[in-house]
Amino acid sequence: MTTNKLNRTRLADLRRAMMGYVEHGAIPGIVTLLSCGNEIHVDAIGMKTVDGKDPMRRDTIFRVASITKPITAAATMMLVDDGKLRLDDAVERWLPELAKRKVLRRIDAQLDDTVPAQRPIALRDLLTFCFGFGSVMALPGSCPIQQPIRDGHLGGDGPPHPSLMPGTDEWMRRLGELPLMYQPGERWAYNTGCDVLGVLLARVAGKSFEAFLRERLFDPLGMKDTAFSVPASKMDRLPGLYQFNHDSKKLELFDSSQNSEYSRPPAFQSGAGGLVSTVDDYHAFCRLLLNKGVWGRERLLSKAAIEAMTRDQLTPEQRRGAQIFFGNHSSWGFGMAVNIHPEQPWTVPGRFGWDGGFGTSAYSDPTHDFVGILLTQRLMDSPEPPAVFKDFWTHAYRSLEA
Repeated sequence: MTTNKLNRTRLADLRRAMMGYVEHGAIPGIVTLLSCGNEIHVDAIGMKTVDGKDPMRRDTIFRVASITKPITAAATMMLVDDGKLRLDDAVERWLPELAKRKVLRRIDAQLDDTVPAQRPIALRDLLTFCFGFGSVMALPGSCPIQQPIRDGHLGGDGPPHPSLMPGTDEWMRRLGELPLMYQPGERWAYNTGCDVLGVLLARVAGKSFEAFLRERLFDPLGMKDTAFSVPASKMDRLPGLYQFNHDSKKLELFDSSQNSEYSRPPAFQSGAGGLVSTVDDYHAFCRLLLNKGVWGRERLLSKAAIEAMTRDQLTPEQRRGAQIFFGNHSSWGFGMAVNIHPEQPWTVPGRFGWDGGFGTSAYSDPTHDFVGILLTQRLMDSPEPPAVFKDFWTHAYRSLEA
């Protein structure tokens, strides 16, 4: 591990870069965090809403979207540590809806054009997103399976809408009625694996997914503002969520800060993208991973669990077709990306984390004992990282001073 510290001049450069997005109206507000060893720098810039009445603060609660996934993977590995789950065991004991699967002959085949699955789905398949089902990276209407995914509100076909998703058992029933897209273990497919993991954890633990997270992760780490909804007493800390209208060239409201979809507990607690959190809460989770599962004097996760989560778990064949997510610099561990090639100054091999479609990004770098977190309230326009992500990570790594 390299000993670094944060360069104050470069931190000012980062602030100016982020301020540029706010001043030009691209993003109403931004909260950033960089930590290196025991040094932490947090910056809150801009406003919670486009009308500019309420400034961003360090304790602003963001819809963190897909950076929920690493938390779900960590919770899963806790049950592996407990001996209640094993990585290579079939999950159908707990998820009978996934037993005796049929698999499409091709991704664009009709739903009845199937072959039997060659083997059961294992826990490892869910963690690596290779269980055979996920987001279809094609234009709407390109593949017959896209319509029942949309009609069933199974997720992965656009931004999360927690108010539209069915309850947990109904969600699993709808998923179980559809064929897999690929053979178990054959190919990486985005998103759905972590939603299935949330259901699995609840059934194995005998309590709600959120209750398990609260007991085993959130309370021990002091993540007091992380949940699947925002209580009324904290709603003033939730910003508006916006998307860019390419026709009007303006930001338009996607989810209000007042009558938000996140103002009430959802029927389905999405392990793929359902959490809200703050920059300090999420930093605590990142530090747990960098500390190899130790928090204070307590071990929450085994070192072996962290090492499995944060190393490349995919073969080149499994990664095929996922370049829009990984480029040439990343692969996948358990529930998160792992950098494997130094394509950019910030894609340090061994760095791990993920991005969220609501404009969030969080990665940890064990080589430099470094965490970077970017929280915004503007939807991403595509799976490729937006300019603000690239500028954030460029300046974040420039701030490191050996």
